[in-house]
Amino acid sequence: MTIHFPQHAPLEHFTVEDDCLCIGGRKVTELASDAGRTPFYAYDRAAITSRLRTLRSTVPQGISLHYAVKANPMPALVQHIVPAVDGVDVASVREMQVALEAGARPETVSFAGPGKTDAELVAAAAAGIIINVESEREIAVLARIGQGVARKPRVAIRVNPDFELKTSGMKMSGGPKQFGIDAERVPDVLRSLAGAPLEFVGFHIFSGSQNLRPEALVEAQQKTLALANELAQFAPSPVRLLNIGGGFGIPYFPGEQPLDLAPIAANLRQLVADAQRTLPEAELVIELGRYIVGEAGVYVCRVIDRKVSRGQVFLVTDGGLHHHLAASGNFGQVIRKNYPVLVATRVNAPERERVSVVGPLCTPLDLLADRMEMARAEPGDLIAVFQSGAYGLTASPLQFLSHPPPAELLV
Repeated sequence: MTIHFPQHAPLEHFTVEDDCLCIGGRKVTELASDAGRTPFYAYDRAAITSRLRTLRSTVPQGISLHYAVKANPMPALVQHIVPAVDGVDVASVREMQVALEAGARPETVSFAGPGKTDAELVAAAAAGIIINVESEREIAVLARIGQGVARKPRVAIRVNPDFELKTSGMKMSGGPKQFGIDAERVPDVLRSLAGAPLEFVGFHIFSGSQNLRPEALVEAQQKTLALANELAQFAPSPVRLLNIGGGFGIPYFPGEQPLDLAPIAANLRQLVADAQRTLPEAELVIELGRYIVGEAGVYVCRVIDRKVSRGQVFLVTDGGLHHHLAASGNFGQVIRKNYPVLVATRVNAPERERVSVVGPLCTPLDLLADRMEMARAEPGDLIAVFQSGAYGLTASPLQFLSHPPPAELLV
């Protein structure tokens, strides 16, 4: 059964049994018993597998699919994904360890991030993964590491282009940025690699994230290949890797609709054909995180108290922004908007009301749903926050007010 909300996009990954939400075919009440507590995150492995199959059937051959571990680094989840993708992208040594322990081959792992320490660069070089260098300092450190060793550090230049991914949730390029090396500086940087004890593999050009407009993604992808072609003439060796980033969004808020993959796939087919002529040795990579896992995750918390204040109903739960900062509106939102939220133990109950769902923290920012229509709930009922599979637990201030952490389940 499809779960419908008055304003949000329908949710097709989950079922309802006896008016109780099911995740991975199991009632949330059973999952709460398994977890031994609330709150918890539950990730539906079948929904992840389905999304990966959709991508495989839509994205053309000649495009490698990578998982961005930063979206959700839960080890069991990464282990589930690794066999189904062509590589992974990490943003810390700990994420690198999770990926390698999950079975990722070092040559398919890349490491990005603007503030890599010397120790992190040493660890990444020793592991044999690709390092997306984001500054000339990183190149100098890696060159020192590469002196006198048999295996040269493998590097790709992360480029900060002069364009951005329009209408993206987070713009990662265009103008002054902490990410990558400005495109106009890259030719000189590439020339400096000649004779350096480094193995140049290619470029990483990531222009933005969380985009629901196919035309914006198509434009950015086309500009990315054009820029790579321009820069390749200065490279010390043929480009063997071109990571064009990702940016595929999912619908979080009222009025948003799922991303239409068809025009993106058509554009990627053309990009593959063009790259075979201009960069014949290059592997083209798209790097997706949120799009793979975001819609497969649900955050579940329990109603502790029901309060009415001057006519407004508040459901006070044992969860909140310390576990799910993004749903509270404090992770990139300019104007706060509601995620899809419902009473998981009374999904379709006829008695409805407009309520606000809040957490136990001593701040008015601890808000999971603001004046949303849902079933009337009482203490003990479970609340479900959807679209929670990416940038949930690990993007939240877990130590705030010293409440215990939530559990995580892969079901």
